Amino acid sequence: MNMEIKFQSGIPIYKQIAQQVLELIERGELKPGDQLPTTRKLAVQLGVNFNTVARAYRMLDQVSIISTQHGRGTFILNPQEQTSSKKTQAATIEDLTRFFIRKATYLGFKPEEIKDTFDKIVREGDQD
Repeated sequence: MNMEIKFQSGIPIYKQIAQQVLELIERGELKPGDQLPTTRKLAVQLGVNFNTVARAYRMLDQVSIISTQHGRGTFILNPQEQTSSKKTQAATIEDLTRFFIRKATYLGFKPEEIKDTFDKIVREGDQD
């Protein structure tokens, strides 16, 4: 699992880790059932505190992207397992939307550009 932390980016490190895990899933480099490195192993690899990695994992676990099983490890969930209730679905879509908006804003896009692009994609029904 290849990740790179940008310490001077202004984005909290735990959010960078969570973002990169999501990107690896989107690109198919991480698939449902794949095991993530332990928090300590990834922390050493990235040169960060293990609590920072644990926070990123907790965030991904809360939105049902991963599942941490004590004594077994942390695994990527199947999309069908990711949202088990309407409340979880609502929280997940809100978290993902906020995450997307923060990243787009960080990259310099204006709110109106983000909204217009989002609306266009929803209208087109393009989920790819």
